[in-house]
Amino acid sequence: MKKIFPFNSSLTIIIIIINAIAIESASNSFGRSGIGAVWYGRGTNDNISPYTALQAWKSAITDDPSKILDSWVGSNVCNYKGVFCVQSTQNDYMGSNGPTIAAIDLNHANLQGTLVKELSILTDLSLLHLNSNRFTGTVPDSFRSLFSLTELDLSNNLFSGQFPSSTLLIPNLLYIDLRFNNFYGRLPQELFNRRLDAIFLNNNQFGGEIPQNLGNSPASVINLANNNFSGEIPFSFGYMGPRLKEILFINNQLTGCIPEGVGIWQNLQVLDLSFNSLMGQLPDSVSCLAQIEVLNLGHNRLSGDLPELVCELRNLLNLTVAYNFFSGFSQECSKLLNRNVGFDFSLNCIPGKDMQRPRPECFMIPGGGLNCLRVPSPNSLLCGTMMVESHQTNSTTSTTHSSP
Repeated sequence: MKKIFPFNSSLTIIIIIINAIAIESASNSFGRSGIGAVWYGRGTNDNISPYTALQAWKSAITDDPSKILDSWVGSNVCNYKGVFCVQSTQNDYMGSNGPTIAAIDLNHANLQGTLVKELSILTDLSLLHLNSNRFTGTVPDSFRSLFSLTELDLSNNLFSGQFPSSTLLIPNLLYIDLRFNNFYGRLPQELFNRRLDAIFLNNNQFGGEIPQNLGNSPASVINLANNNFSGEIPFSFGYMGPRLKEILFINNQLTGCIPEGVGIWQNLQVLDLSFNSLMGQLPDSVSCLAQIEVLNLGHNRLSGDLPELVCELRNLLNLTVAYNFFSGFSQECSKLLNRNVGFDFSLNCIPGKDMQRPRPECFMIPGGGLNCLRVPSPNSLLCGTMMVESHQTNSTTSTTHSSP
């Protein structure tokens, strides 16, 4: 199975290189001993300095078993463990252009505490990584003032409450990771209108229907797995941007059909819809996923024949349709094992195959009365044309319905 990268690797590599050079420069200029180093960092409030902000946060941390914050003493915050500075190119309110905090990385520090509003004065902060700690509460509203923040990783903590709306007001945010927390409630529509490259919300308690504007998102990676989402997959899901590489809906309570427009994602590499209650026949447009490597449809209520063109996809590494109600597949699908493609079709209703459902379970196919929009696709050459025409038809219909 393809390794699922947690963010846009090229973007992060660029950021890491820039920060590494800048951090080295700052280290050489100001030293790591703290002797003679003076903090000039910029803030948004003349009465609050970065030193004051970090000390306020330190006071809100109630347990530090690794003694990481023992280094958080003195006015030279560039010497604090987990805090990284760069040379500022702009004058602060004191007329100086000293070091400024560019990143805070406290991943795997096992800290217990809360976030504080004072952190919002770190307006040059580009990365805030707090993976694998024991932070509780939620994200302060003041975080909307973190104008330079591009990456926010709060994963694997104990944060709770509804989706932190303040994160959607951070103007330059590209990467948001809220995985493995206790957030709950509905997702705000604005989430999928933002210019985010990676959205990780899996393993929380989010619920309700997925916003209908899902297709507006320009993200390359979206993970909504292991939540309590219900209802149908939004129709706009079939018309997401061409940058989409991976999208995961694993282990929710989704029902209805797989949208016909799924085949428009020519660059999609990972699609996982497993452990839901999706029904109906698989759209032929799935055969248009030319770059797909992992296609997991297992543990649903899908039926009909597995389209031959799906099994002909040349980049497939793993195809899982187990625990459905498929009634057959072609000889081409039987060749997948010879191509070293993982192919799990167990617990279906395929005659003559081992490890299938008991016959009585196959007499009543779920979703027999479900009406899914399905456009026949006789060959893969029609994929792009079919999707474009379908999209244009849908757009025209929407315009007509919205006209006075």
